[in-house]
Amino acid sequence: MEPISHVFMAFMDIFLDALPFMILGVLLSTIVENFIPEGVIQRMTPKHPLGGVLFACVLGIMFPLCECGMIPFVRRLMRKGMPVYIAVIFILVGPILNPIVFASTWMAFRDNPAMAYSRMGLTFGVALVIGFLLTRFLKSNPLRHPIEPAAASLTHHHNHDHDHKHDHSHAHDHSHNHKHHDHGHDHHGHNHAHGGSQLMTMVSHGSSELFEMSKYLMLGALLTALIQTFVAQDSLSAIGQGAFISHVFMMGFAYMLSLCSTTDAFVAVSFAKSFSPGSLLAFLVFGPMIDVKSTLMMLSIFKARFVLTLSIVVAITVLTGSLLFMHFFLT
Repeated sequence: MEPISHVFMAFMDIFLDALPFMILGVLLSTIVENFIPEGVIQRMTPKHPLGGVLFACVLGIMFPLCECGMIPFVRRLMRKGMPVYIAVIFILVGPILNPIVFASTWMAFRDNPAMAYSRMGLTFGVALVIGFLLTRFLKSNPLRHPIEPAAASLTHHHNHDHDHKHDHSHAHDHSHNHKHHDHGHDHHGHNHAHGGSQLMTMVSHGSSELFEMSKYLMLGALLTALIQTFVAQDSLSAIGQGAFISHVFMMGFAYMLSLCSTTDAFVAVSFAKSFSPGSLLAFLVFGPMIDVKSTLMMLSIFKARFVLTLSIVVAITVLTGSLLFMHFFLT
């Protein structure tokens, strides 16, 4: 009975610590989804590659989305004309370079705040490296299917509506006089219904994203609690203090857990006694960039070869960066 109690207590500690940040992330994601015009982003996109990389990093601050909602949002931005390399960088670093993730990491590592700054710094460094490689070597279109421009979609929709209205023009003329006196009342009802519909859409979006994110958080918290309870600390310490293997292990662990970036710091800090700070940093940076769920979502819009190559390059960059941060900044 004692091991089960230990698993339950460890699970609840991790889950309850992370829950407020997850709810805050869902709330902001819902606001972004419903109130921020995508055309604003397209007009602000720089033309110079370096400016594009910096812009992708700033987007994470402007739109603090979890990786769970990143792919659909980026797909819409590409329809508005965002370059592919900026979209890819935003997918990778957007879930980390935002104030919610910084706050959650700071709270989780209260005894070692350098971890929060190192997480942001390494993420920015990865953005610069990947941005340079994309602008230098990406020659072919990595998209699985062509992204239909929003203007073309709008034109198609307009033509369809025009044809539809033309076909029903006779019925419209016939019924116009009968409905003329109720026009004002119907307009008021339409606005009321539209407002109610938008509210329901927001509630639906927020609840579905909260449910989706909480599944991964609960799974991650449970697996972490099981590992802490049943895996001997000596075994974890043997892996965790290795100069190289600890980083590789935690990156693989992050890939499999697929935690949300707003909550993964509370899982990482639970391994602070067994693993080196550098390996925890690798966990915190690699996981939000490349994990099981983000790989599947990226495969929905990018070619498999591009996703595989990108994952390998990101893994090498994060591994190298975390080793360097461990040597120069983390103790």
